[in-house]
Amino acid sequence: MKKAAIALLMGSALGLAGCQQPASTDTAEQSAQDAPVTLETDAQKQAYALGASMGTYVQNRLNAQKEMGLEFDKPTLIKGFEDAVAGNAQYTVEEMQALTRAADAALQSKQQEQANMAAEENKTAGQAYLAENAKREGVMTTDSGLQYEVLEAGEGDKPTAQDTVKVHYRGTLLDGTEFDSSYSRGEPAVFPLSRVIAGWTEGLQLMSPGAKYRFHIPSELAYGERATGRITPNSTLVFDVELLEVVDTGAE
Repeated sequence: MKKAAIALLMGSALGLAGCQQPASTDTAEQSAQDAPVTLETDAQKQAYALGASMGTYVQNRLNAQKEMGLEFDKPTLIKGFEDAVAGNAQYTVEEMQALTRAADAALQSKQQEQANMAAEENKTAGQAYLAENAKREGVMTTDSGLQYEVLEAGEGDKPTAQDTVKVHYRGTLLDGTEFDSSYSRGEPAVFPLSRVIAGWTEGLQLMSPGAKYRFHIPSELAYGERATGRITPNSTLVFDVELLEVVDTGAE
């Protein structure tokens, strides 16, 4: 545990040391630090990779704290690293662990606060969008709140919630950002209707093979308060869906 904590603190400082100019004004020392690194032996490559991974971790942390408006004192962090390497750290391992936990808690609190605000904004925007969208000609709303448009009719039996279907689809956020598309992947998706979001389970059962629909799915019929990929909590989603075929029925 102690070794891990020390390694984390040292790694953070090492990464930041590469992100800013050194305080020393010594020309020879400056030139040595700026000189290209030789990466010929396995030991050199491994050492560089370890340092680079530490730097990447620290840079990600810096970016996260900057986004949340939290200060990150780089010179002091570097000083802490140097002191630890020299065996002169001003805190015990236990104290360092407590302080880093406090920093983590502050960051997580800010992130949660921002996520809550975004979720509330998404909910309000989704409700306004659906209320206005429902007024458009050709848009139908089911009892659950799912809205759909028939872009192209199909023929044949509609699937049930127990069936497996093959579809092509494109999903976007309300601002038009595409977050998923089988068209982009160049391959249709195959899945049981019982294992997708509620808006899909309901909507696909309205379609016959060959049909193309556009679904406007309220967040409660999509991912709700969960975030996944580019989809943030309480997001209303828009899907263009083409039912290619019912590949397997749930009937025994």
